[in-house]
Amino acid sequence: MKPKLWSREELARELSTRRARSGLRVVLANGCFDLLHVGHVRYLEDARSRGDLLVVALNSDASVRANKGPGRPVIPLEERAEIVASLRAVDYVTAFDEATLELTLRALLPAVHAKGSDYAPENVPEAAVDRELGIEIAICGDPKHHSTTELLRARPEGLRERARP
Repeated sequence: MKPKLWSREELARELSTRRARSGLRVVLANGCFDLLHVGHVRYLEDARSRGDLLVVALNSDASVRANKGPGRPVIPLEERAEIVASLRAVDYVTAFDEATLELTLRALLPAVHAKGSDYAPENVPEAAVDRELGIEIAICGDPKHHSTTELLRARPEGLRERARP
C-alpha cells in the first residue's frame, strides 16, 4: 500500500527515480485543503491535466493556523492527507511547514507549479523561484466561488465541535 503522506525528502527521491525512468511531467499543487469542497476537486483535476503525475503539498497544521487563525485546521494533517490522496487526480501527497512553497519546489523540481484561480502568474508568491528553476506556472480550476473559510462562517456552530486549538 502506498503511503498517504510522503516526507519531502522521500518524495524527492521517488520523483527523481520516476522521472529518470519514464521522463514523466510532474505537476505540483498546494494548499490547506481543510474541509475539501468542489473548488478543491476542480483545481486538482485541472492541475492533473497539465502533466503525468500530480503531487499535492499540504500546509502543516501549524502553517494552516498561522495562515487561517485559531481553530484551524478543522481537520488535522494526517486526515487531510488521507482525503486528498484518495482523489483520483492525486498521485502523491507531502506536507510543508514553511510560509511559502520555495523549499518544496527546490526539493521536488516539478515541471509545473499549479495555483488556484485566485492567483495570476505575476502574483504567485514563489514566481521568482519558479522562473529561476524553469518551472511553468499554471493557473488552474474554476473561478474562486468556493472557500472553506466561507463555509465555516456560514455554518460555524456544527463545525466548531471539531475545531482544534
